[in-house]
Amino acid sequence: MKYDKPPLNFEQQADLLLQRGMIGDKPTIVARLSSTNYYRLSGYWYPFRQRHPTNPAVCLDTFEPGTSFDEVWHRYVFDRHLRLCTMDAIERIEVAVRTQLMYHHAHDHGPFGYATDATSMPKLSASEYAEFQTRIAEENCRSKDTFAVHFRRKYGDTHSALPAWMMTEVMTFGTMLTFYRGCSKKVKNAVSNPFDVPDEVLSSWLLTLNAVRNICAHHGRLWNRELGVKPVVPRIDCYPMWYTPVKVHRDRMFMVLTICKWCLDRIAPQSRWSARLTAHLEGSPALIQFMGFPTNWKQCPIWVPPAAGAGT
Repeated sequence: MKYDKPPLNFEQQADLLLQRGMIGDKPTIVARLSSTNYYRLSGYWYPFRQRHPTNPAVCLDTFEPGTSFDEVWHRYVFDRHLRLCTMDAIERIEVAVRTQLMYHHAHDHGPFGYATDATSMPKLSASEYAEFQTRIAEENCRSKDTFAVHFRRKYGDTHSALPAWMMTEVMTFGTMLTFYRGCSKKVKNAVSNPFDVPDEVLSSWLLTLNAVRNICAHHGRLWNRELGVKPVVPRIDCYPMWYTPVKVHRDRMFMVLTICKWCLDRIAPQSRWSARLTAHLEGSPALIQFMGFPTNWKQCPIWVPPAAGAGT
């Protein structure tokens, strides 16, 4: 089928929304559409579209009565702040994992062991290790960081790789995940210990956080998304606080944010991140149900506020 829809100017886009039943001030809608793409916002008005009377699985182009552009915009703004808050937590977790990973691997295998000794990464096959080498070499060469440029100029005649404590600052999150997956059980345990979970759980969490990080980096919709990469929930016999009195399900943002809360409580106990997030959520209580938050989520032991104190 040939796609033959013509591009619409911002005024025409606003008219189309109004014709389909959206309520709002046209100049305001035009102004919003001129700064935020129509199709970016469409994910936020999708829940307001009417359903086919005989086939509810089919959405019509028209909106439910009373649908306002202001409410759609409110959801978009809520989601934008949620992404910023989520990225803040993921950044702290990622930096802590990088630090622990390179520290323990370098102390066990030397500053260049990750790049020169395949036995230092026993969980990778020969082909996986070769691919890992290609990736770190590309990321090293691509880096324009002052420390990387200086090292290549001064030591490049002898060393093709950066020392571990430098490489940790230039490799991507995805490469770091491969690194972590490939390490010995001893190194993995040392990395996961500060997070108070087994390395298998932390590995699963990092995969999910990487996927969420990519959504945030591309300014994607986060608020009511079902997770494509579902993280592991720690075992009930060792971690009952994940199950009672509130069970944390693994398919929505409540799980991701609970992971962030768990990790930050351990690696950055001085942080006020959870207080800032809670304030944001409480500003839009009707929206958090779409994120997998149960009504009694604050009774979850993981979400009990820490003792009063300073934090950032």
